[in-house]
Amino acid sequence: MKFNKQRTFILTVFLGLAVVFSFAFDKDKKDFEMSKGLDLYYSVLRELNMFYVDTIQPEKLIKASIDAMLEELDPYTTYIPETDMQDFKFSTTGEYGGIGALIAQRDNYVIISDPYEGNPAQKSGLKAGDKLVKANGEDLKNKKVSDVSDILKGTPGTKLNLSVERYGNSKLIDIEIEREKIVISPVPVFQMLSDKVGYIRLTSFTDKASKEMMNAVLYLKNEGAESLILDLRSNPGGILGEANKIVNMFVPKGQTVVFTKGKVSQWDKVYKATQEPIDTTMPLAVLVNSESASASEIVSGALQDLDRAVILGRRTFGKGLVQATRPIGYNSQIKLTSAKYYIPSGRCIQALDYSHRNEDGSVGKIPDTLISEFKTKHGRTVKDGGGIVPDVQYDYSKPGNITIALMRDYIVFDYATKYYTEHPEISSIEEFTFSEADYDHFKAYVADKEFSYETHSEDALKELQKMAKLESYEDLIADEIATLEEKLKHDVSRDLDVFEKEITELLRIEIAKRYFYQKGGYLESLKDDKWVNQAVELLNSEEYNSLLTASVK
Repeated sequence: MKFNKQRTFILTVFLGLAVVFSFAFDKDKKDFEMSKGLDLYYSVLRELNMFYVDTIQPEKLIKASIDAMLEELDPYTTYIPETDMQDFKFSTTGEYGGIGALIAQRDNYVIISDPYEGNPAQKSGLKAGDKLVKANGEDLKNKKVSDVSDILKGTPGTKLNLSVERYGNSKLIDIEIEREKIVISPVPVFQMLSDKVGYIRLTSFTDKASKEMMNAVLYLKNEGAESLILDLRSNPGGILGEANKIVNMFVPKGQTVVFTKGKVSQWDKVYKATQEPIDTTMPLAVLVNSESASASEIVSGALQDLDRAVILGRRTFGKGLVQATRPIGYNSQIKLTSAKYYIPSGRCIQALDYSHRNEDGSVGKIPDTLISEFKTKHGRTVKDGGGIVPDVQYDYSKPGNITIALMRDYIVFDYATKYYTEHPEISSIEEFTFSEADYDHFKAYVADKEFSYETHSEDALKELQKMAKLESYEDLIADEIATLEEKLKHDVSRDLDVFEKEITELLRIEIAKRYFYQKGGYLESLKDDKWVNQAVELLNSEEYNSLLTASVK
């Protein structure tokens, strides 16, 4: 018996040592492989630098190789060189030094697409559509957006001299601008939609999101809001802690909102509501779509799991990964995926396959065998597999190809500039309308423009031809294909009538932005927003409570 105990003890010690040595061996092996790889990498770079036929740019090659390496992991682990640190800071703070305007590539030049209200670009007289021809005397022709952006940005207080070409003016206009600290609000719009329903648009989760969100909620409650719509559509996310604070406004103190799990224990963390909430009973409706990601999914998912809000819209993007930044020297950083996050029901909303998505960016088809079920606070069934599935869903209606072409080729944009030039002043945004006569004027304007597109039917016919050729039916159906081609050939005038509603909406929004800037665009879009209208109806009905007790399909 004593011998057996000794043998068991010796065997246990041996197995323990074997495990320790195994880990040590694996670590040594990994360390060796890393050292070997780095030596080889340096040798390749050295040989190229010494003997390659043309002069190489080591920094460019190194950046490309780092990016290629990180592509093997996930889409969110990225290298941030010193030159991109300002853009990274903007994504987390919403602040930068510059003139305060969105810019876009247009042929050989960069144009002003949106000057931010109250910022240097707008105050100095720059307008949407202005072509940036020179900056401090430097010709900007053939400059990329990124290059021009670097020129426009700078230390607050420094001055910039621009020469711009404006619609309806044959001479260049010289404008002097003093750069300022630009702060982009994550809450561009909040207002009452009716006597009792408030609306808040949240566009990002920067470090000021929760503060501005709280101010908006308190303002609307003071205005009489008894229910609230939170619009997170196309919100790409941001700081996880800000999402936690926003959920905290509507759930009791101490409630777990989200928790993270990572490879390293330091990334394991539970985020709870640490403050007293603003309101735990006010009915909430949250709007989402396939571009609502990350922190947007924490907010919508946590409120769904806690049966605190009804979610409307389309399945969200499906990003359940947490990123951390690590300094790596030379003022550069790496943003790496350090953990996954989980919402109160225990589900992770990370898409099981983030590399294969639908054309519109939404989560692709997921086999039922890979999906797990979870329960909300009141026992509703919710599922993982990728993104948040809304309680009330709507189908994606792809815009007409003519609509896409009119936007792509700046025809809608240019017409808004023309309209603004011909109508220096309009009534308030509430009273602004775009009449049938205005649309007829737009159609006449389009008639002189050259642009190309194919209808969805023409696209489908081309796919049919490809399949017929693949299966050797091409000759057999040649006559029918020719007939269909003739019948389905697009007609600009007809398509302008067919898609009048969606084209008119885009025109209204673009024109409103000319007079009232980004806020005007958001307010104009609310006039005919069927999902905002449905949310208002839902909040005013008995269906709201029934949805919070029914199973999520």
